[in-house]
Amino acid sequence: MGNVRVRKETGRLYIDFFYKGVRCREQTLLEDNAKNRKQVEQLLQRIEAKIVLNDFNYSEFFPSSKNAAKIAEIQAAAGGLQTQAAALPQSGIRSSVKTATPTFAEFCQQWFTEKSIEWRASHLRNVRSLLDSALLPAFGDQPLNQITKEDLLNFRLQQAAIPGRCGNATLSAKTLNNRMGVLRMIMDEACDRYGFENPYRNIRPLKMKRVHIEPFSLVEVNKILENVRADYRHYYTVRFFTGMRTGEIDGLKWQYIDFERRQILVRETLIAGQTEYTKNNGSQREIPMLGPVYDALMAQRASTGRISPYVFCNSAGEPLDQNNVTKRVWYPLLRYLGLAKRRPYQTRHTAATLFLASGENPEWVARVLGHSSTEMLFKVYSRFIPNLTRMDGSAFENLVGNR
Repeated sequence: MGNVRVRKETGRLYIDFFYKGVRCREQTLLEDNAKNRKQVEQLLQRIEAKIVLNDFNYSEFFPSSKNAAKIAEIQAAAGGLQTQAAALPQSGIRSSVKTATPTFAEFCQQWFTEKSIEWRASHLRNVRSLLDSALLPAFGDQPLNQITKEDLLNFRLQQAAIPGRCGNATLSAKTLNNRMGVLRMIMDEACDRYGFENPYRNIRPLKMKRVHIEPFSLVEVNKILENVRADYRHYYTVRFFTGMRTGEIDGLKWQYIDFERRQILVRETLIAGQTEYTKNNGSQREIPMLGPVYDALMAQRASTGRISPYVFCNSAGEPLDQNNVTKRVWYPLLRYLGLAKRRPYQTRHTAATLFLASGENPEWVARVLGHSSTEMLFKVYSRFIPNLTRMDGSAFENLVGNR
């Protein structure tokens, strides 16, 4: 749960971690380079392993540290409380002195380690970031059984005041629910293990606004493909006519292109510059090369097939940097064409509406997009295809008219 950081004033590495609810920073004499950083990271791994095994002796690792005395005082206080509880007579009356529960920071160390084998690398990074930036500073030194419902609601209010992305004044309800969801998982597990009442009980998630999609029309799609930079024309052709997610197309490798069967095999996704397993099992699928997709990929193979394992890459053969592409290619193109500013993810919504509007079976469309059912299609896209979904009243009018 700790981090290896560099002190700007000296350029030397230090360790930043939580122990017994105390944030500990221990300086080293090592300068910031790959070899030294690896050495310090190995030291941090040994420390965290001993913390998990409850075998960490602070003075053994940092004998001259000021934190050693502080930790010793906390341990002595906790030991005295446990001794007092053990000395009470055993009777049918429950003692008012309880064995001390760990602090939030101590329990998070164990919880995160246990959960690490269940989650994707990207989710681990997100949870790690949330713990370090928000949850540990807010609750780190509090004993778990002393965290109240009021504390949790105050934390949510503080998070709600943080400015959101894309110029939004606050974080979205979805983001707040996700952050509170991690906190709830921690408290649920702690209450189950240590037997105290869960303060999270009856805290409901915030209501989320319905997301309105803005797909492009076929005329707009053709206009974009005719005017986009030549080195990105194949990239956007595949995006518009397959409905692949951004991470799926950016992480697409040549080994997953089956030209013989004319299929794109979605097996990985690109997150933070690294490919990993897709969003879920349902995202593992085969996408047919429809319309101009086959020709676009054939032409792309001649361009990048020998320089990179990735279908779409930069001049160095590395995966595309999506933020860079969006800011330098996508948004300038929309401004040039006089089209409303829309996120690149709208290419996926565009593919879905074009598939459905052309009369394709919704179950087939759901499989191509990687949805587990057709529920998402009719919930999100039905207003763009009234004749297909028959949700415009025409069926009723025909019935009444025939009578």
